[in-house]
Amino acid sequence: QVQLVESGGGLVQAGGSLRLSCAASGSILSMNVMGWYRQAPGKQRDWVARIYKIGSTNYVDSVKGRFTISRDNAKNTVYLQMNSLKPEDTAVYYCYADPPFRARNWGQGTQVTVSS
Repeated sequence: QVQLVESGGGLVQAGGSLRLSCAASGSILSMNVMGWYRQAPGKQRDWVARIYKIGSTNYVDSVKGRFTISRDNAKNTVYLQMNSLKPEDTAVYYCYADPPFRARNWGQGTQVTVSS
């Protein structure tokens, strides 16, 4: 079990950028997948992006071309670079990690607010 701590959220105007970080308490080398979900007020938690151990990535259609997920294994950190932000991107963003043969680990979330 690793602890995940997100940071980098905040208030930004539409069209702006933020970079979220997800720092793990231990090595992420063994994590099959790491990624991000988000939850807007009154809505369910939705998947946003993931990065596999081998480095391949996937994104939900609504963020393709605007968000980029990356991982730095040496720093045990996963990043979500968010550009061209829109008000509909406003949500709490949660980092997750999928270790082999064990339950998913979640971070506590970081708030992103995009003003119009």
